[in-house]
Amino acid sequence: MSDLSYVRTEMLPEQAPPATAVGIIGWMRENLFSGWFNSILTIAAVLFIYMVLSIVVPWMVSPTWEATSLANCREILAELGREGHFSGACWGVIRERWIQLLFGFYPPELYWRPILAFVLLFVALAPVLFAEYVPRKLIWFSALFPFLMPWMLWGGTVWNPIAVVAGFAIAYFVYKAVDTAVGSIAAMIAAVVAAIVWWLVLLGPVVAGLSSIIPLGFEVVESRQFGGFMLSITIGIVAIVVSLPLGVVLALGRQSDLMIVKAICVGFIEFIRGVPLITLLFVASTLLNIFLPPGTNFDIILRVIIMATLFSAAYMAEVVRGGLAALPKGQYEGADSLGLNYWQAQRLIIMPQALKISIPGIVSSFIGLFKDTTLVSIIGLLDPLGLSQGIRADANWNGIVWELYGFIALFFFVFCFGMSRYSMYLERKLQTGHR
Repeated sequence: MSDLSYVRTEMLPEQAPPATAVGIIGWMRENLFSGWFNSILTIAAVLFIYMVLSIVVPWMVSPTWEATSLANCREILAELGREGHFSGACWGVIRERWIQLLFGFYPPELYWRPILAFVLLFVALAPVLFAEYVPRKLIWFSALFPFLMPWMLWGGTVWNPIAVVAGFAIAYFVYKAVDTAVGSIAAMIAAVVAAIVWWLVLLGPVVAGLSSIIPLGFEVVESRQFGGFMLSITIGIVAIVVSLPLGVVLALGRQSDLMIVKAICVGFIEFIRGVPLITLLFVASTLLNIFLPPGTNFDIILRVIIMATLFSAAYMAEVVRGGLAALPKGQYEGADSLGLNYWQAQRLIIMPQALKISIPGIVSSFIGLFKDTTLVSIIGLLDPLGLSQGIRADANWNGIVWELYGFIALFFFVFCFGMSRYSMYLERKLQTGHR
C-alpha cells in the first residue's frame, strides 16, 4: 500500500497583498465603503461637498483685487458677464483694509514693534512647546517675555517691566527669609504682601526716579489705538498663559484640607462659572471704575485681560480637577511612600500625570477662550469684528459681508487649528490615552 501523505519541505514565497486591501483603494474600502450604510453616507457627503464647492469656488475666483469700492467690483464683474448678488467676491476691501484688520489704529511707523513682539513670542514659546528641539537655557527668555511684550506694545520707560520683575524677586527673598525663621505658610503670606506693597506703593516713585536719571524707553501708544487681530492675539495669548497656572492653583485649592482655602477656591470657581463672560466684560468696562479711587486710570485692555483670565482660570481649574480625580489612589500613596512632601509630590508625580490626562480639555478651553476674544467688540474695543462694522459703514464698502467675515474666520481657523494639531502631537508624544 503506497503512502500518499505529503509534507512540504520549503516555504512558499511571500506574495503581495491584494490590490484592494492596500493603498488608497484599501483605505477607501475600510473607511468609506465598509458597508452599505457607510457607502450611502460617503456618496451623499461627496455630492454635498461638490454642490458647496461648485458655488463657493467660482465666487472666490473673482478678479476684483484692485477694485476701490463695491460698485467698482460690480462693474468689473458685469464686464465679465457675471451679474447677480453671488456672482463674485469683492476682494478689493481686503486689499485696502487688511493692514487695519491686523493692527487697528496702531501708528504705522511703529508696526515693527508688534511684529517683533509676536516674532519673539514664538521664540519664547519654543522651549515650552518643543523642549526637546531647543536649548533649555532659552526658558529664561520665556520667563521674561510676559514682562517684555507689554512694554514693546504699549511703550513707555524700560524701568516699568524691570520694576515689575523686581517685585517677584523681592517676594522670593522675603519668602526665603521668613521661611527659615517662622514657617512656609507665614513665608508665603509675607511674600505676597511684600510684592503687593512694592507694586502698589513703591513701584511708581521708584520708576519715576529712575526714568528721570536714565530716560530709556519707547514712544507710548494708547490702548484706544489697539485693534484688529493684534488686539485679539494680545488678549488671547496673555489670558491663556496666565489662566493655566492659576487654574492649577485653584484646582489644588479646591481639593485642599484647609477649610478657608477650599471655601475661597470653590466660591470663586462657582461664581465665575455661573456668570457669562460678556457680563464680566461689562463689569470690566463700566462698573470696575466705580470701585477704584477717584482719578485712577485703569487701562481698559488690562481690565479685559484680567476678566478673561479669571473666567478661563475657573474652567481650567475644573479641567485640571478632572485630571486629578482620574488618578488612582495608589499614585498618592506611592508619593507618600517615597517620603515626598505635598509640593514635591504634586510637582514630580501627581500634577504631570493629571495634566497629561487633561490635555484635550485644556486645549479645548484655550481654543474657546481665543474665540471668545471677539466679544470685546460689544464693549467698544475694535477687534476684527468691531473693525468690520466700521469698514462696512464706509460708503465705498457698504454691503460687504462675506469677504470680511470670511477673512476673519480664516484667521481664527488657522490659530485654532494650529492649537488643535499641537494638542494631538502632544498626546502622541506623551502617549496619553488608551491604545
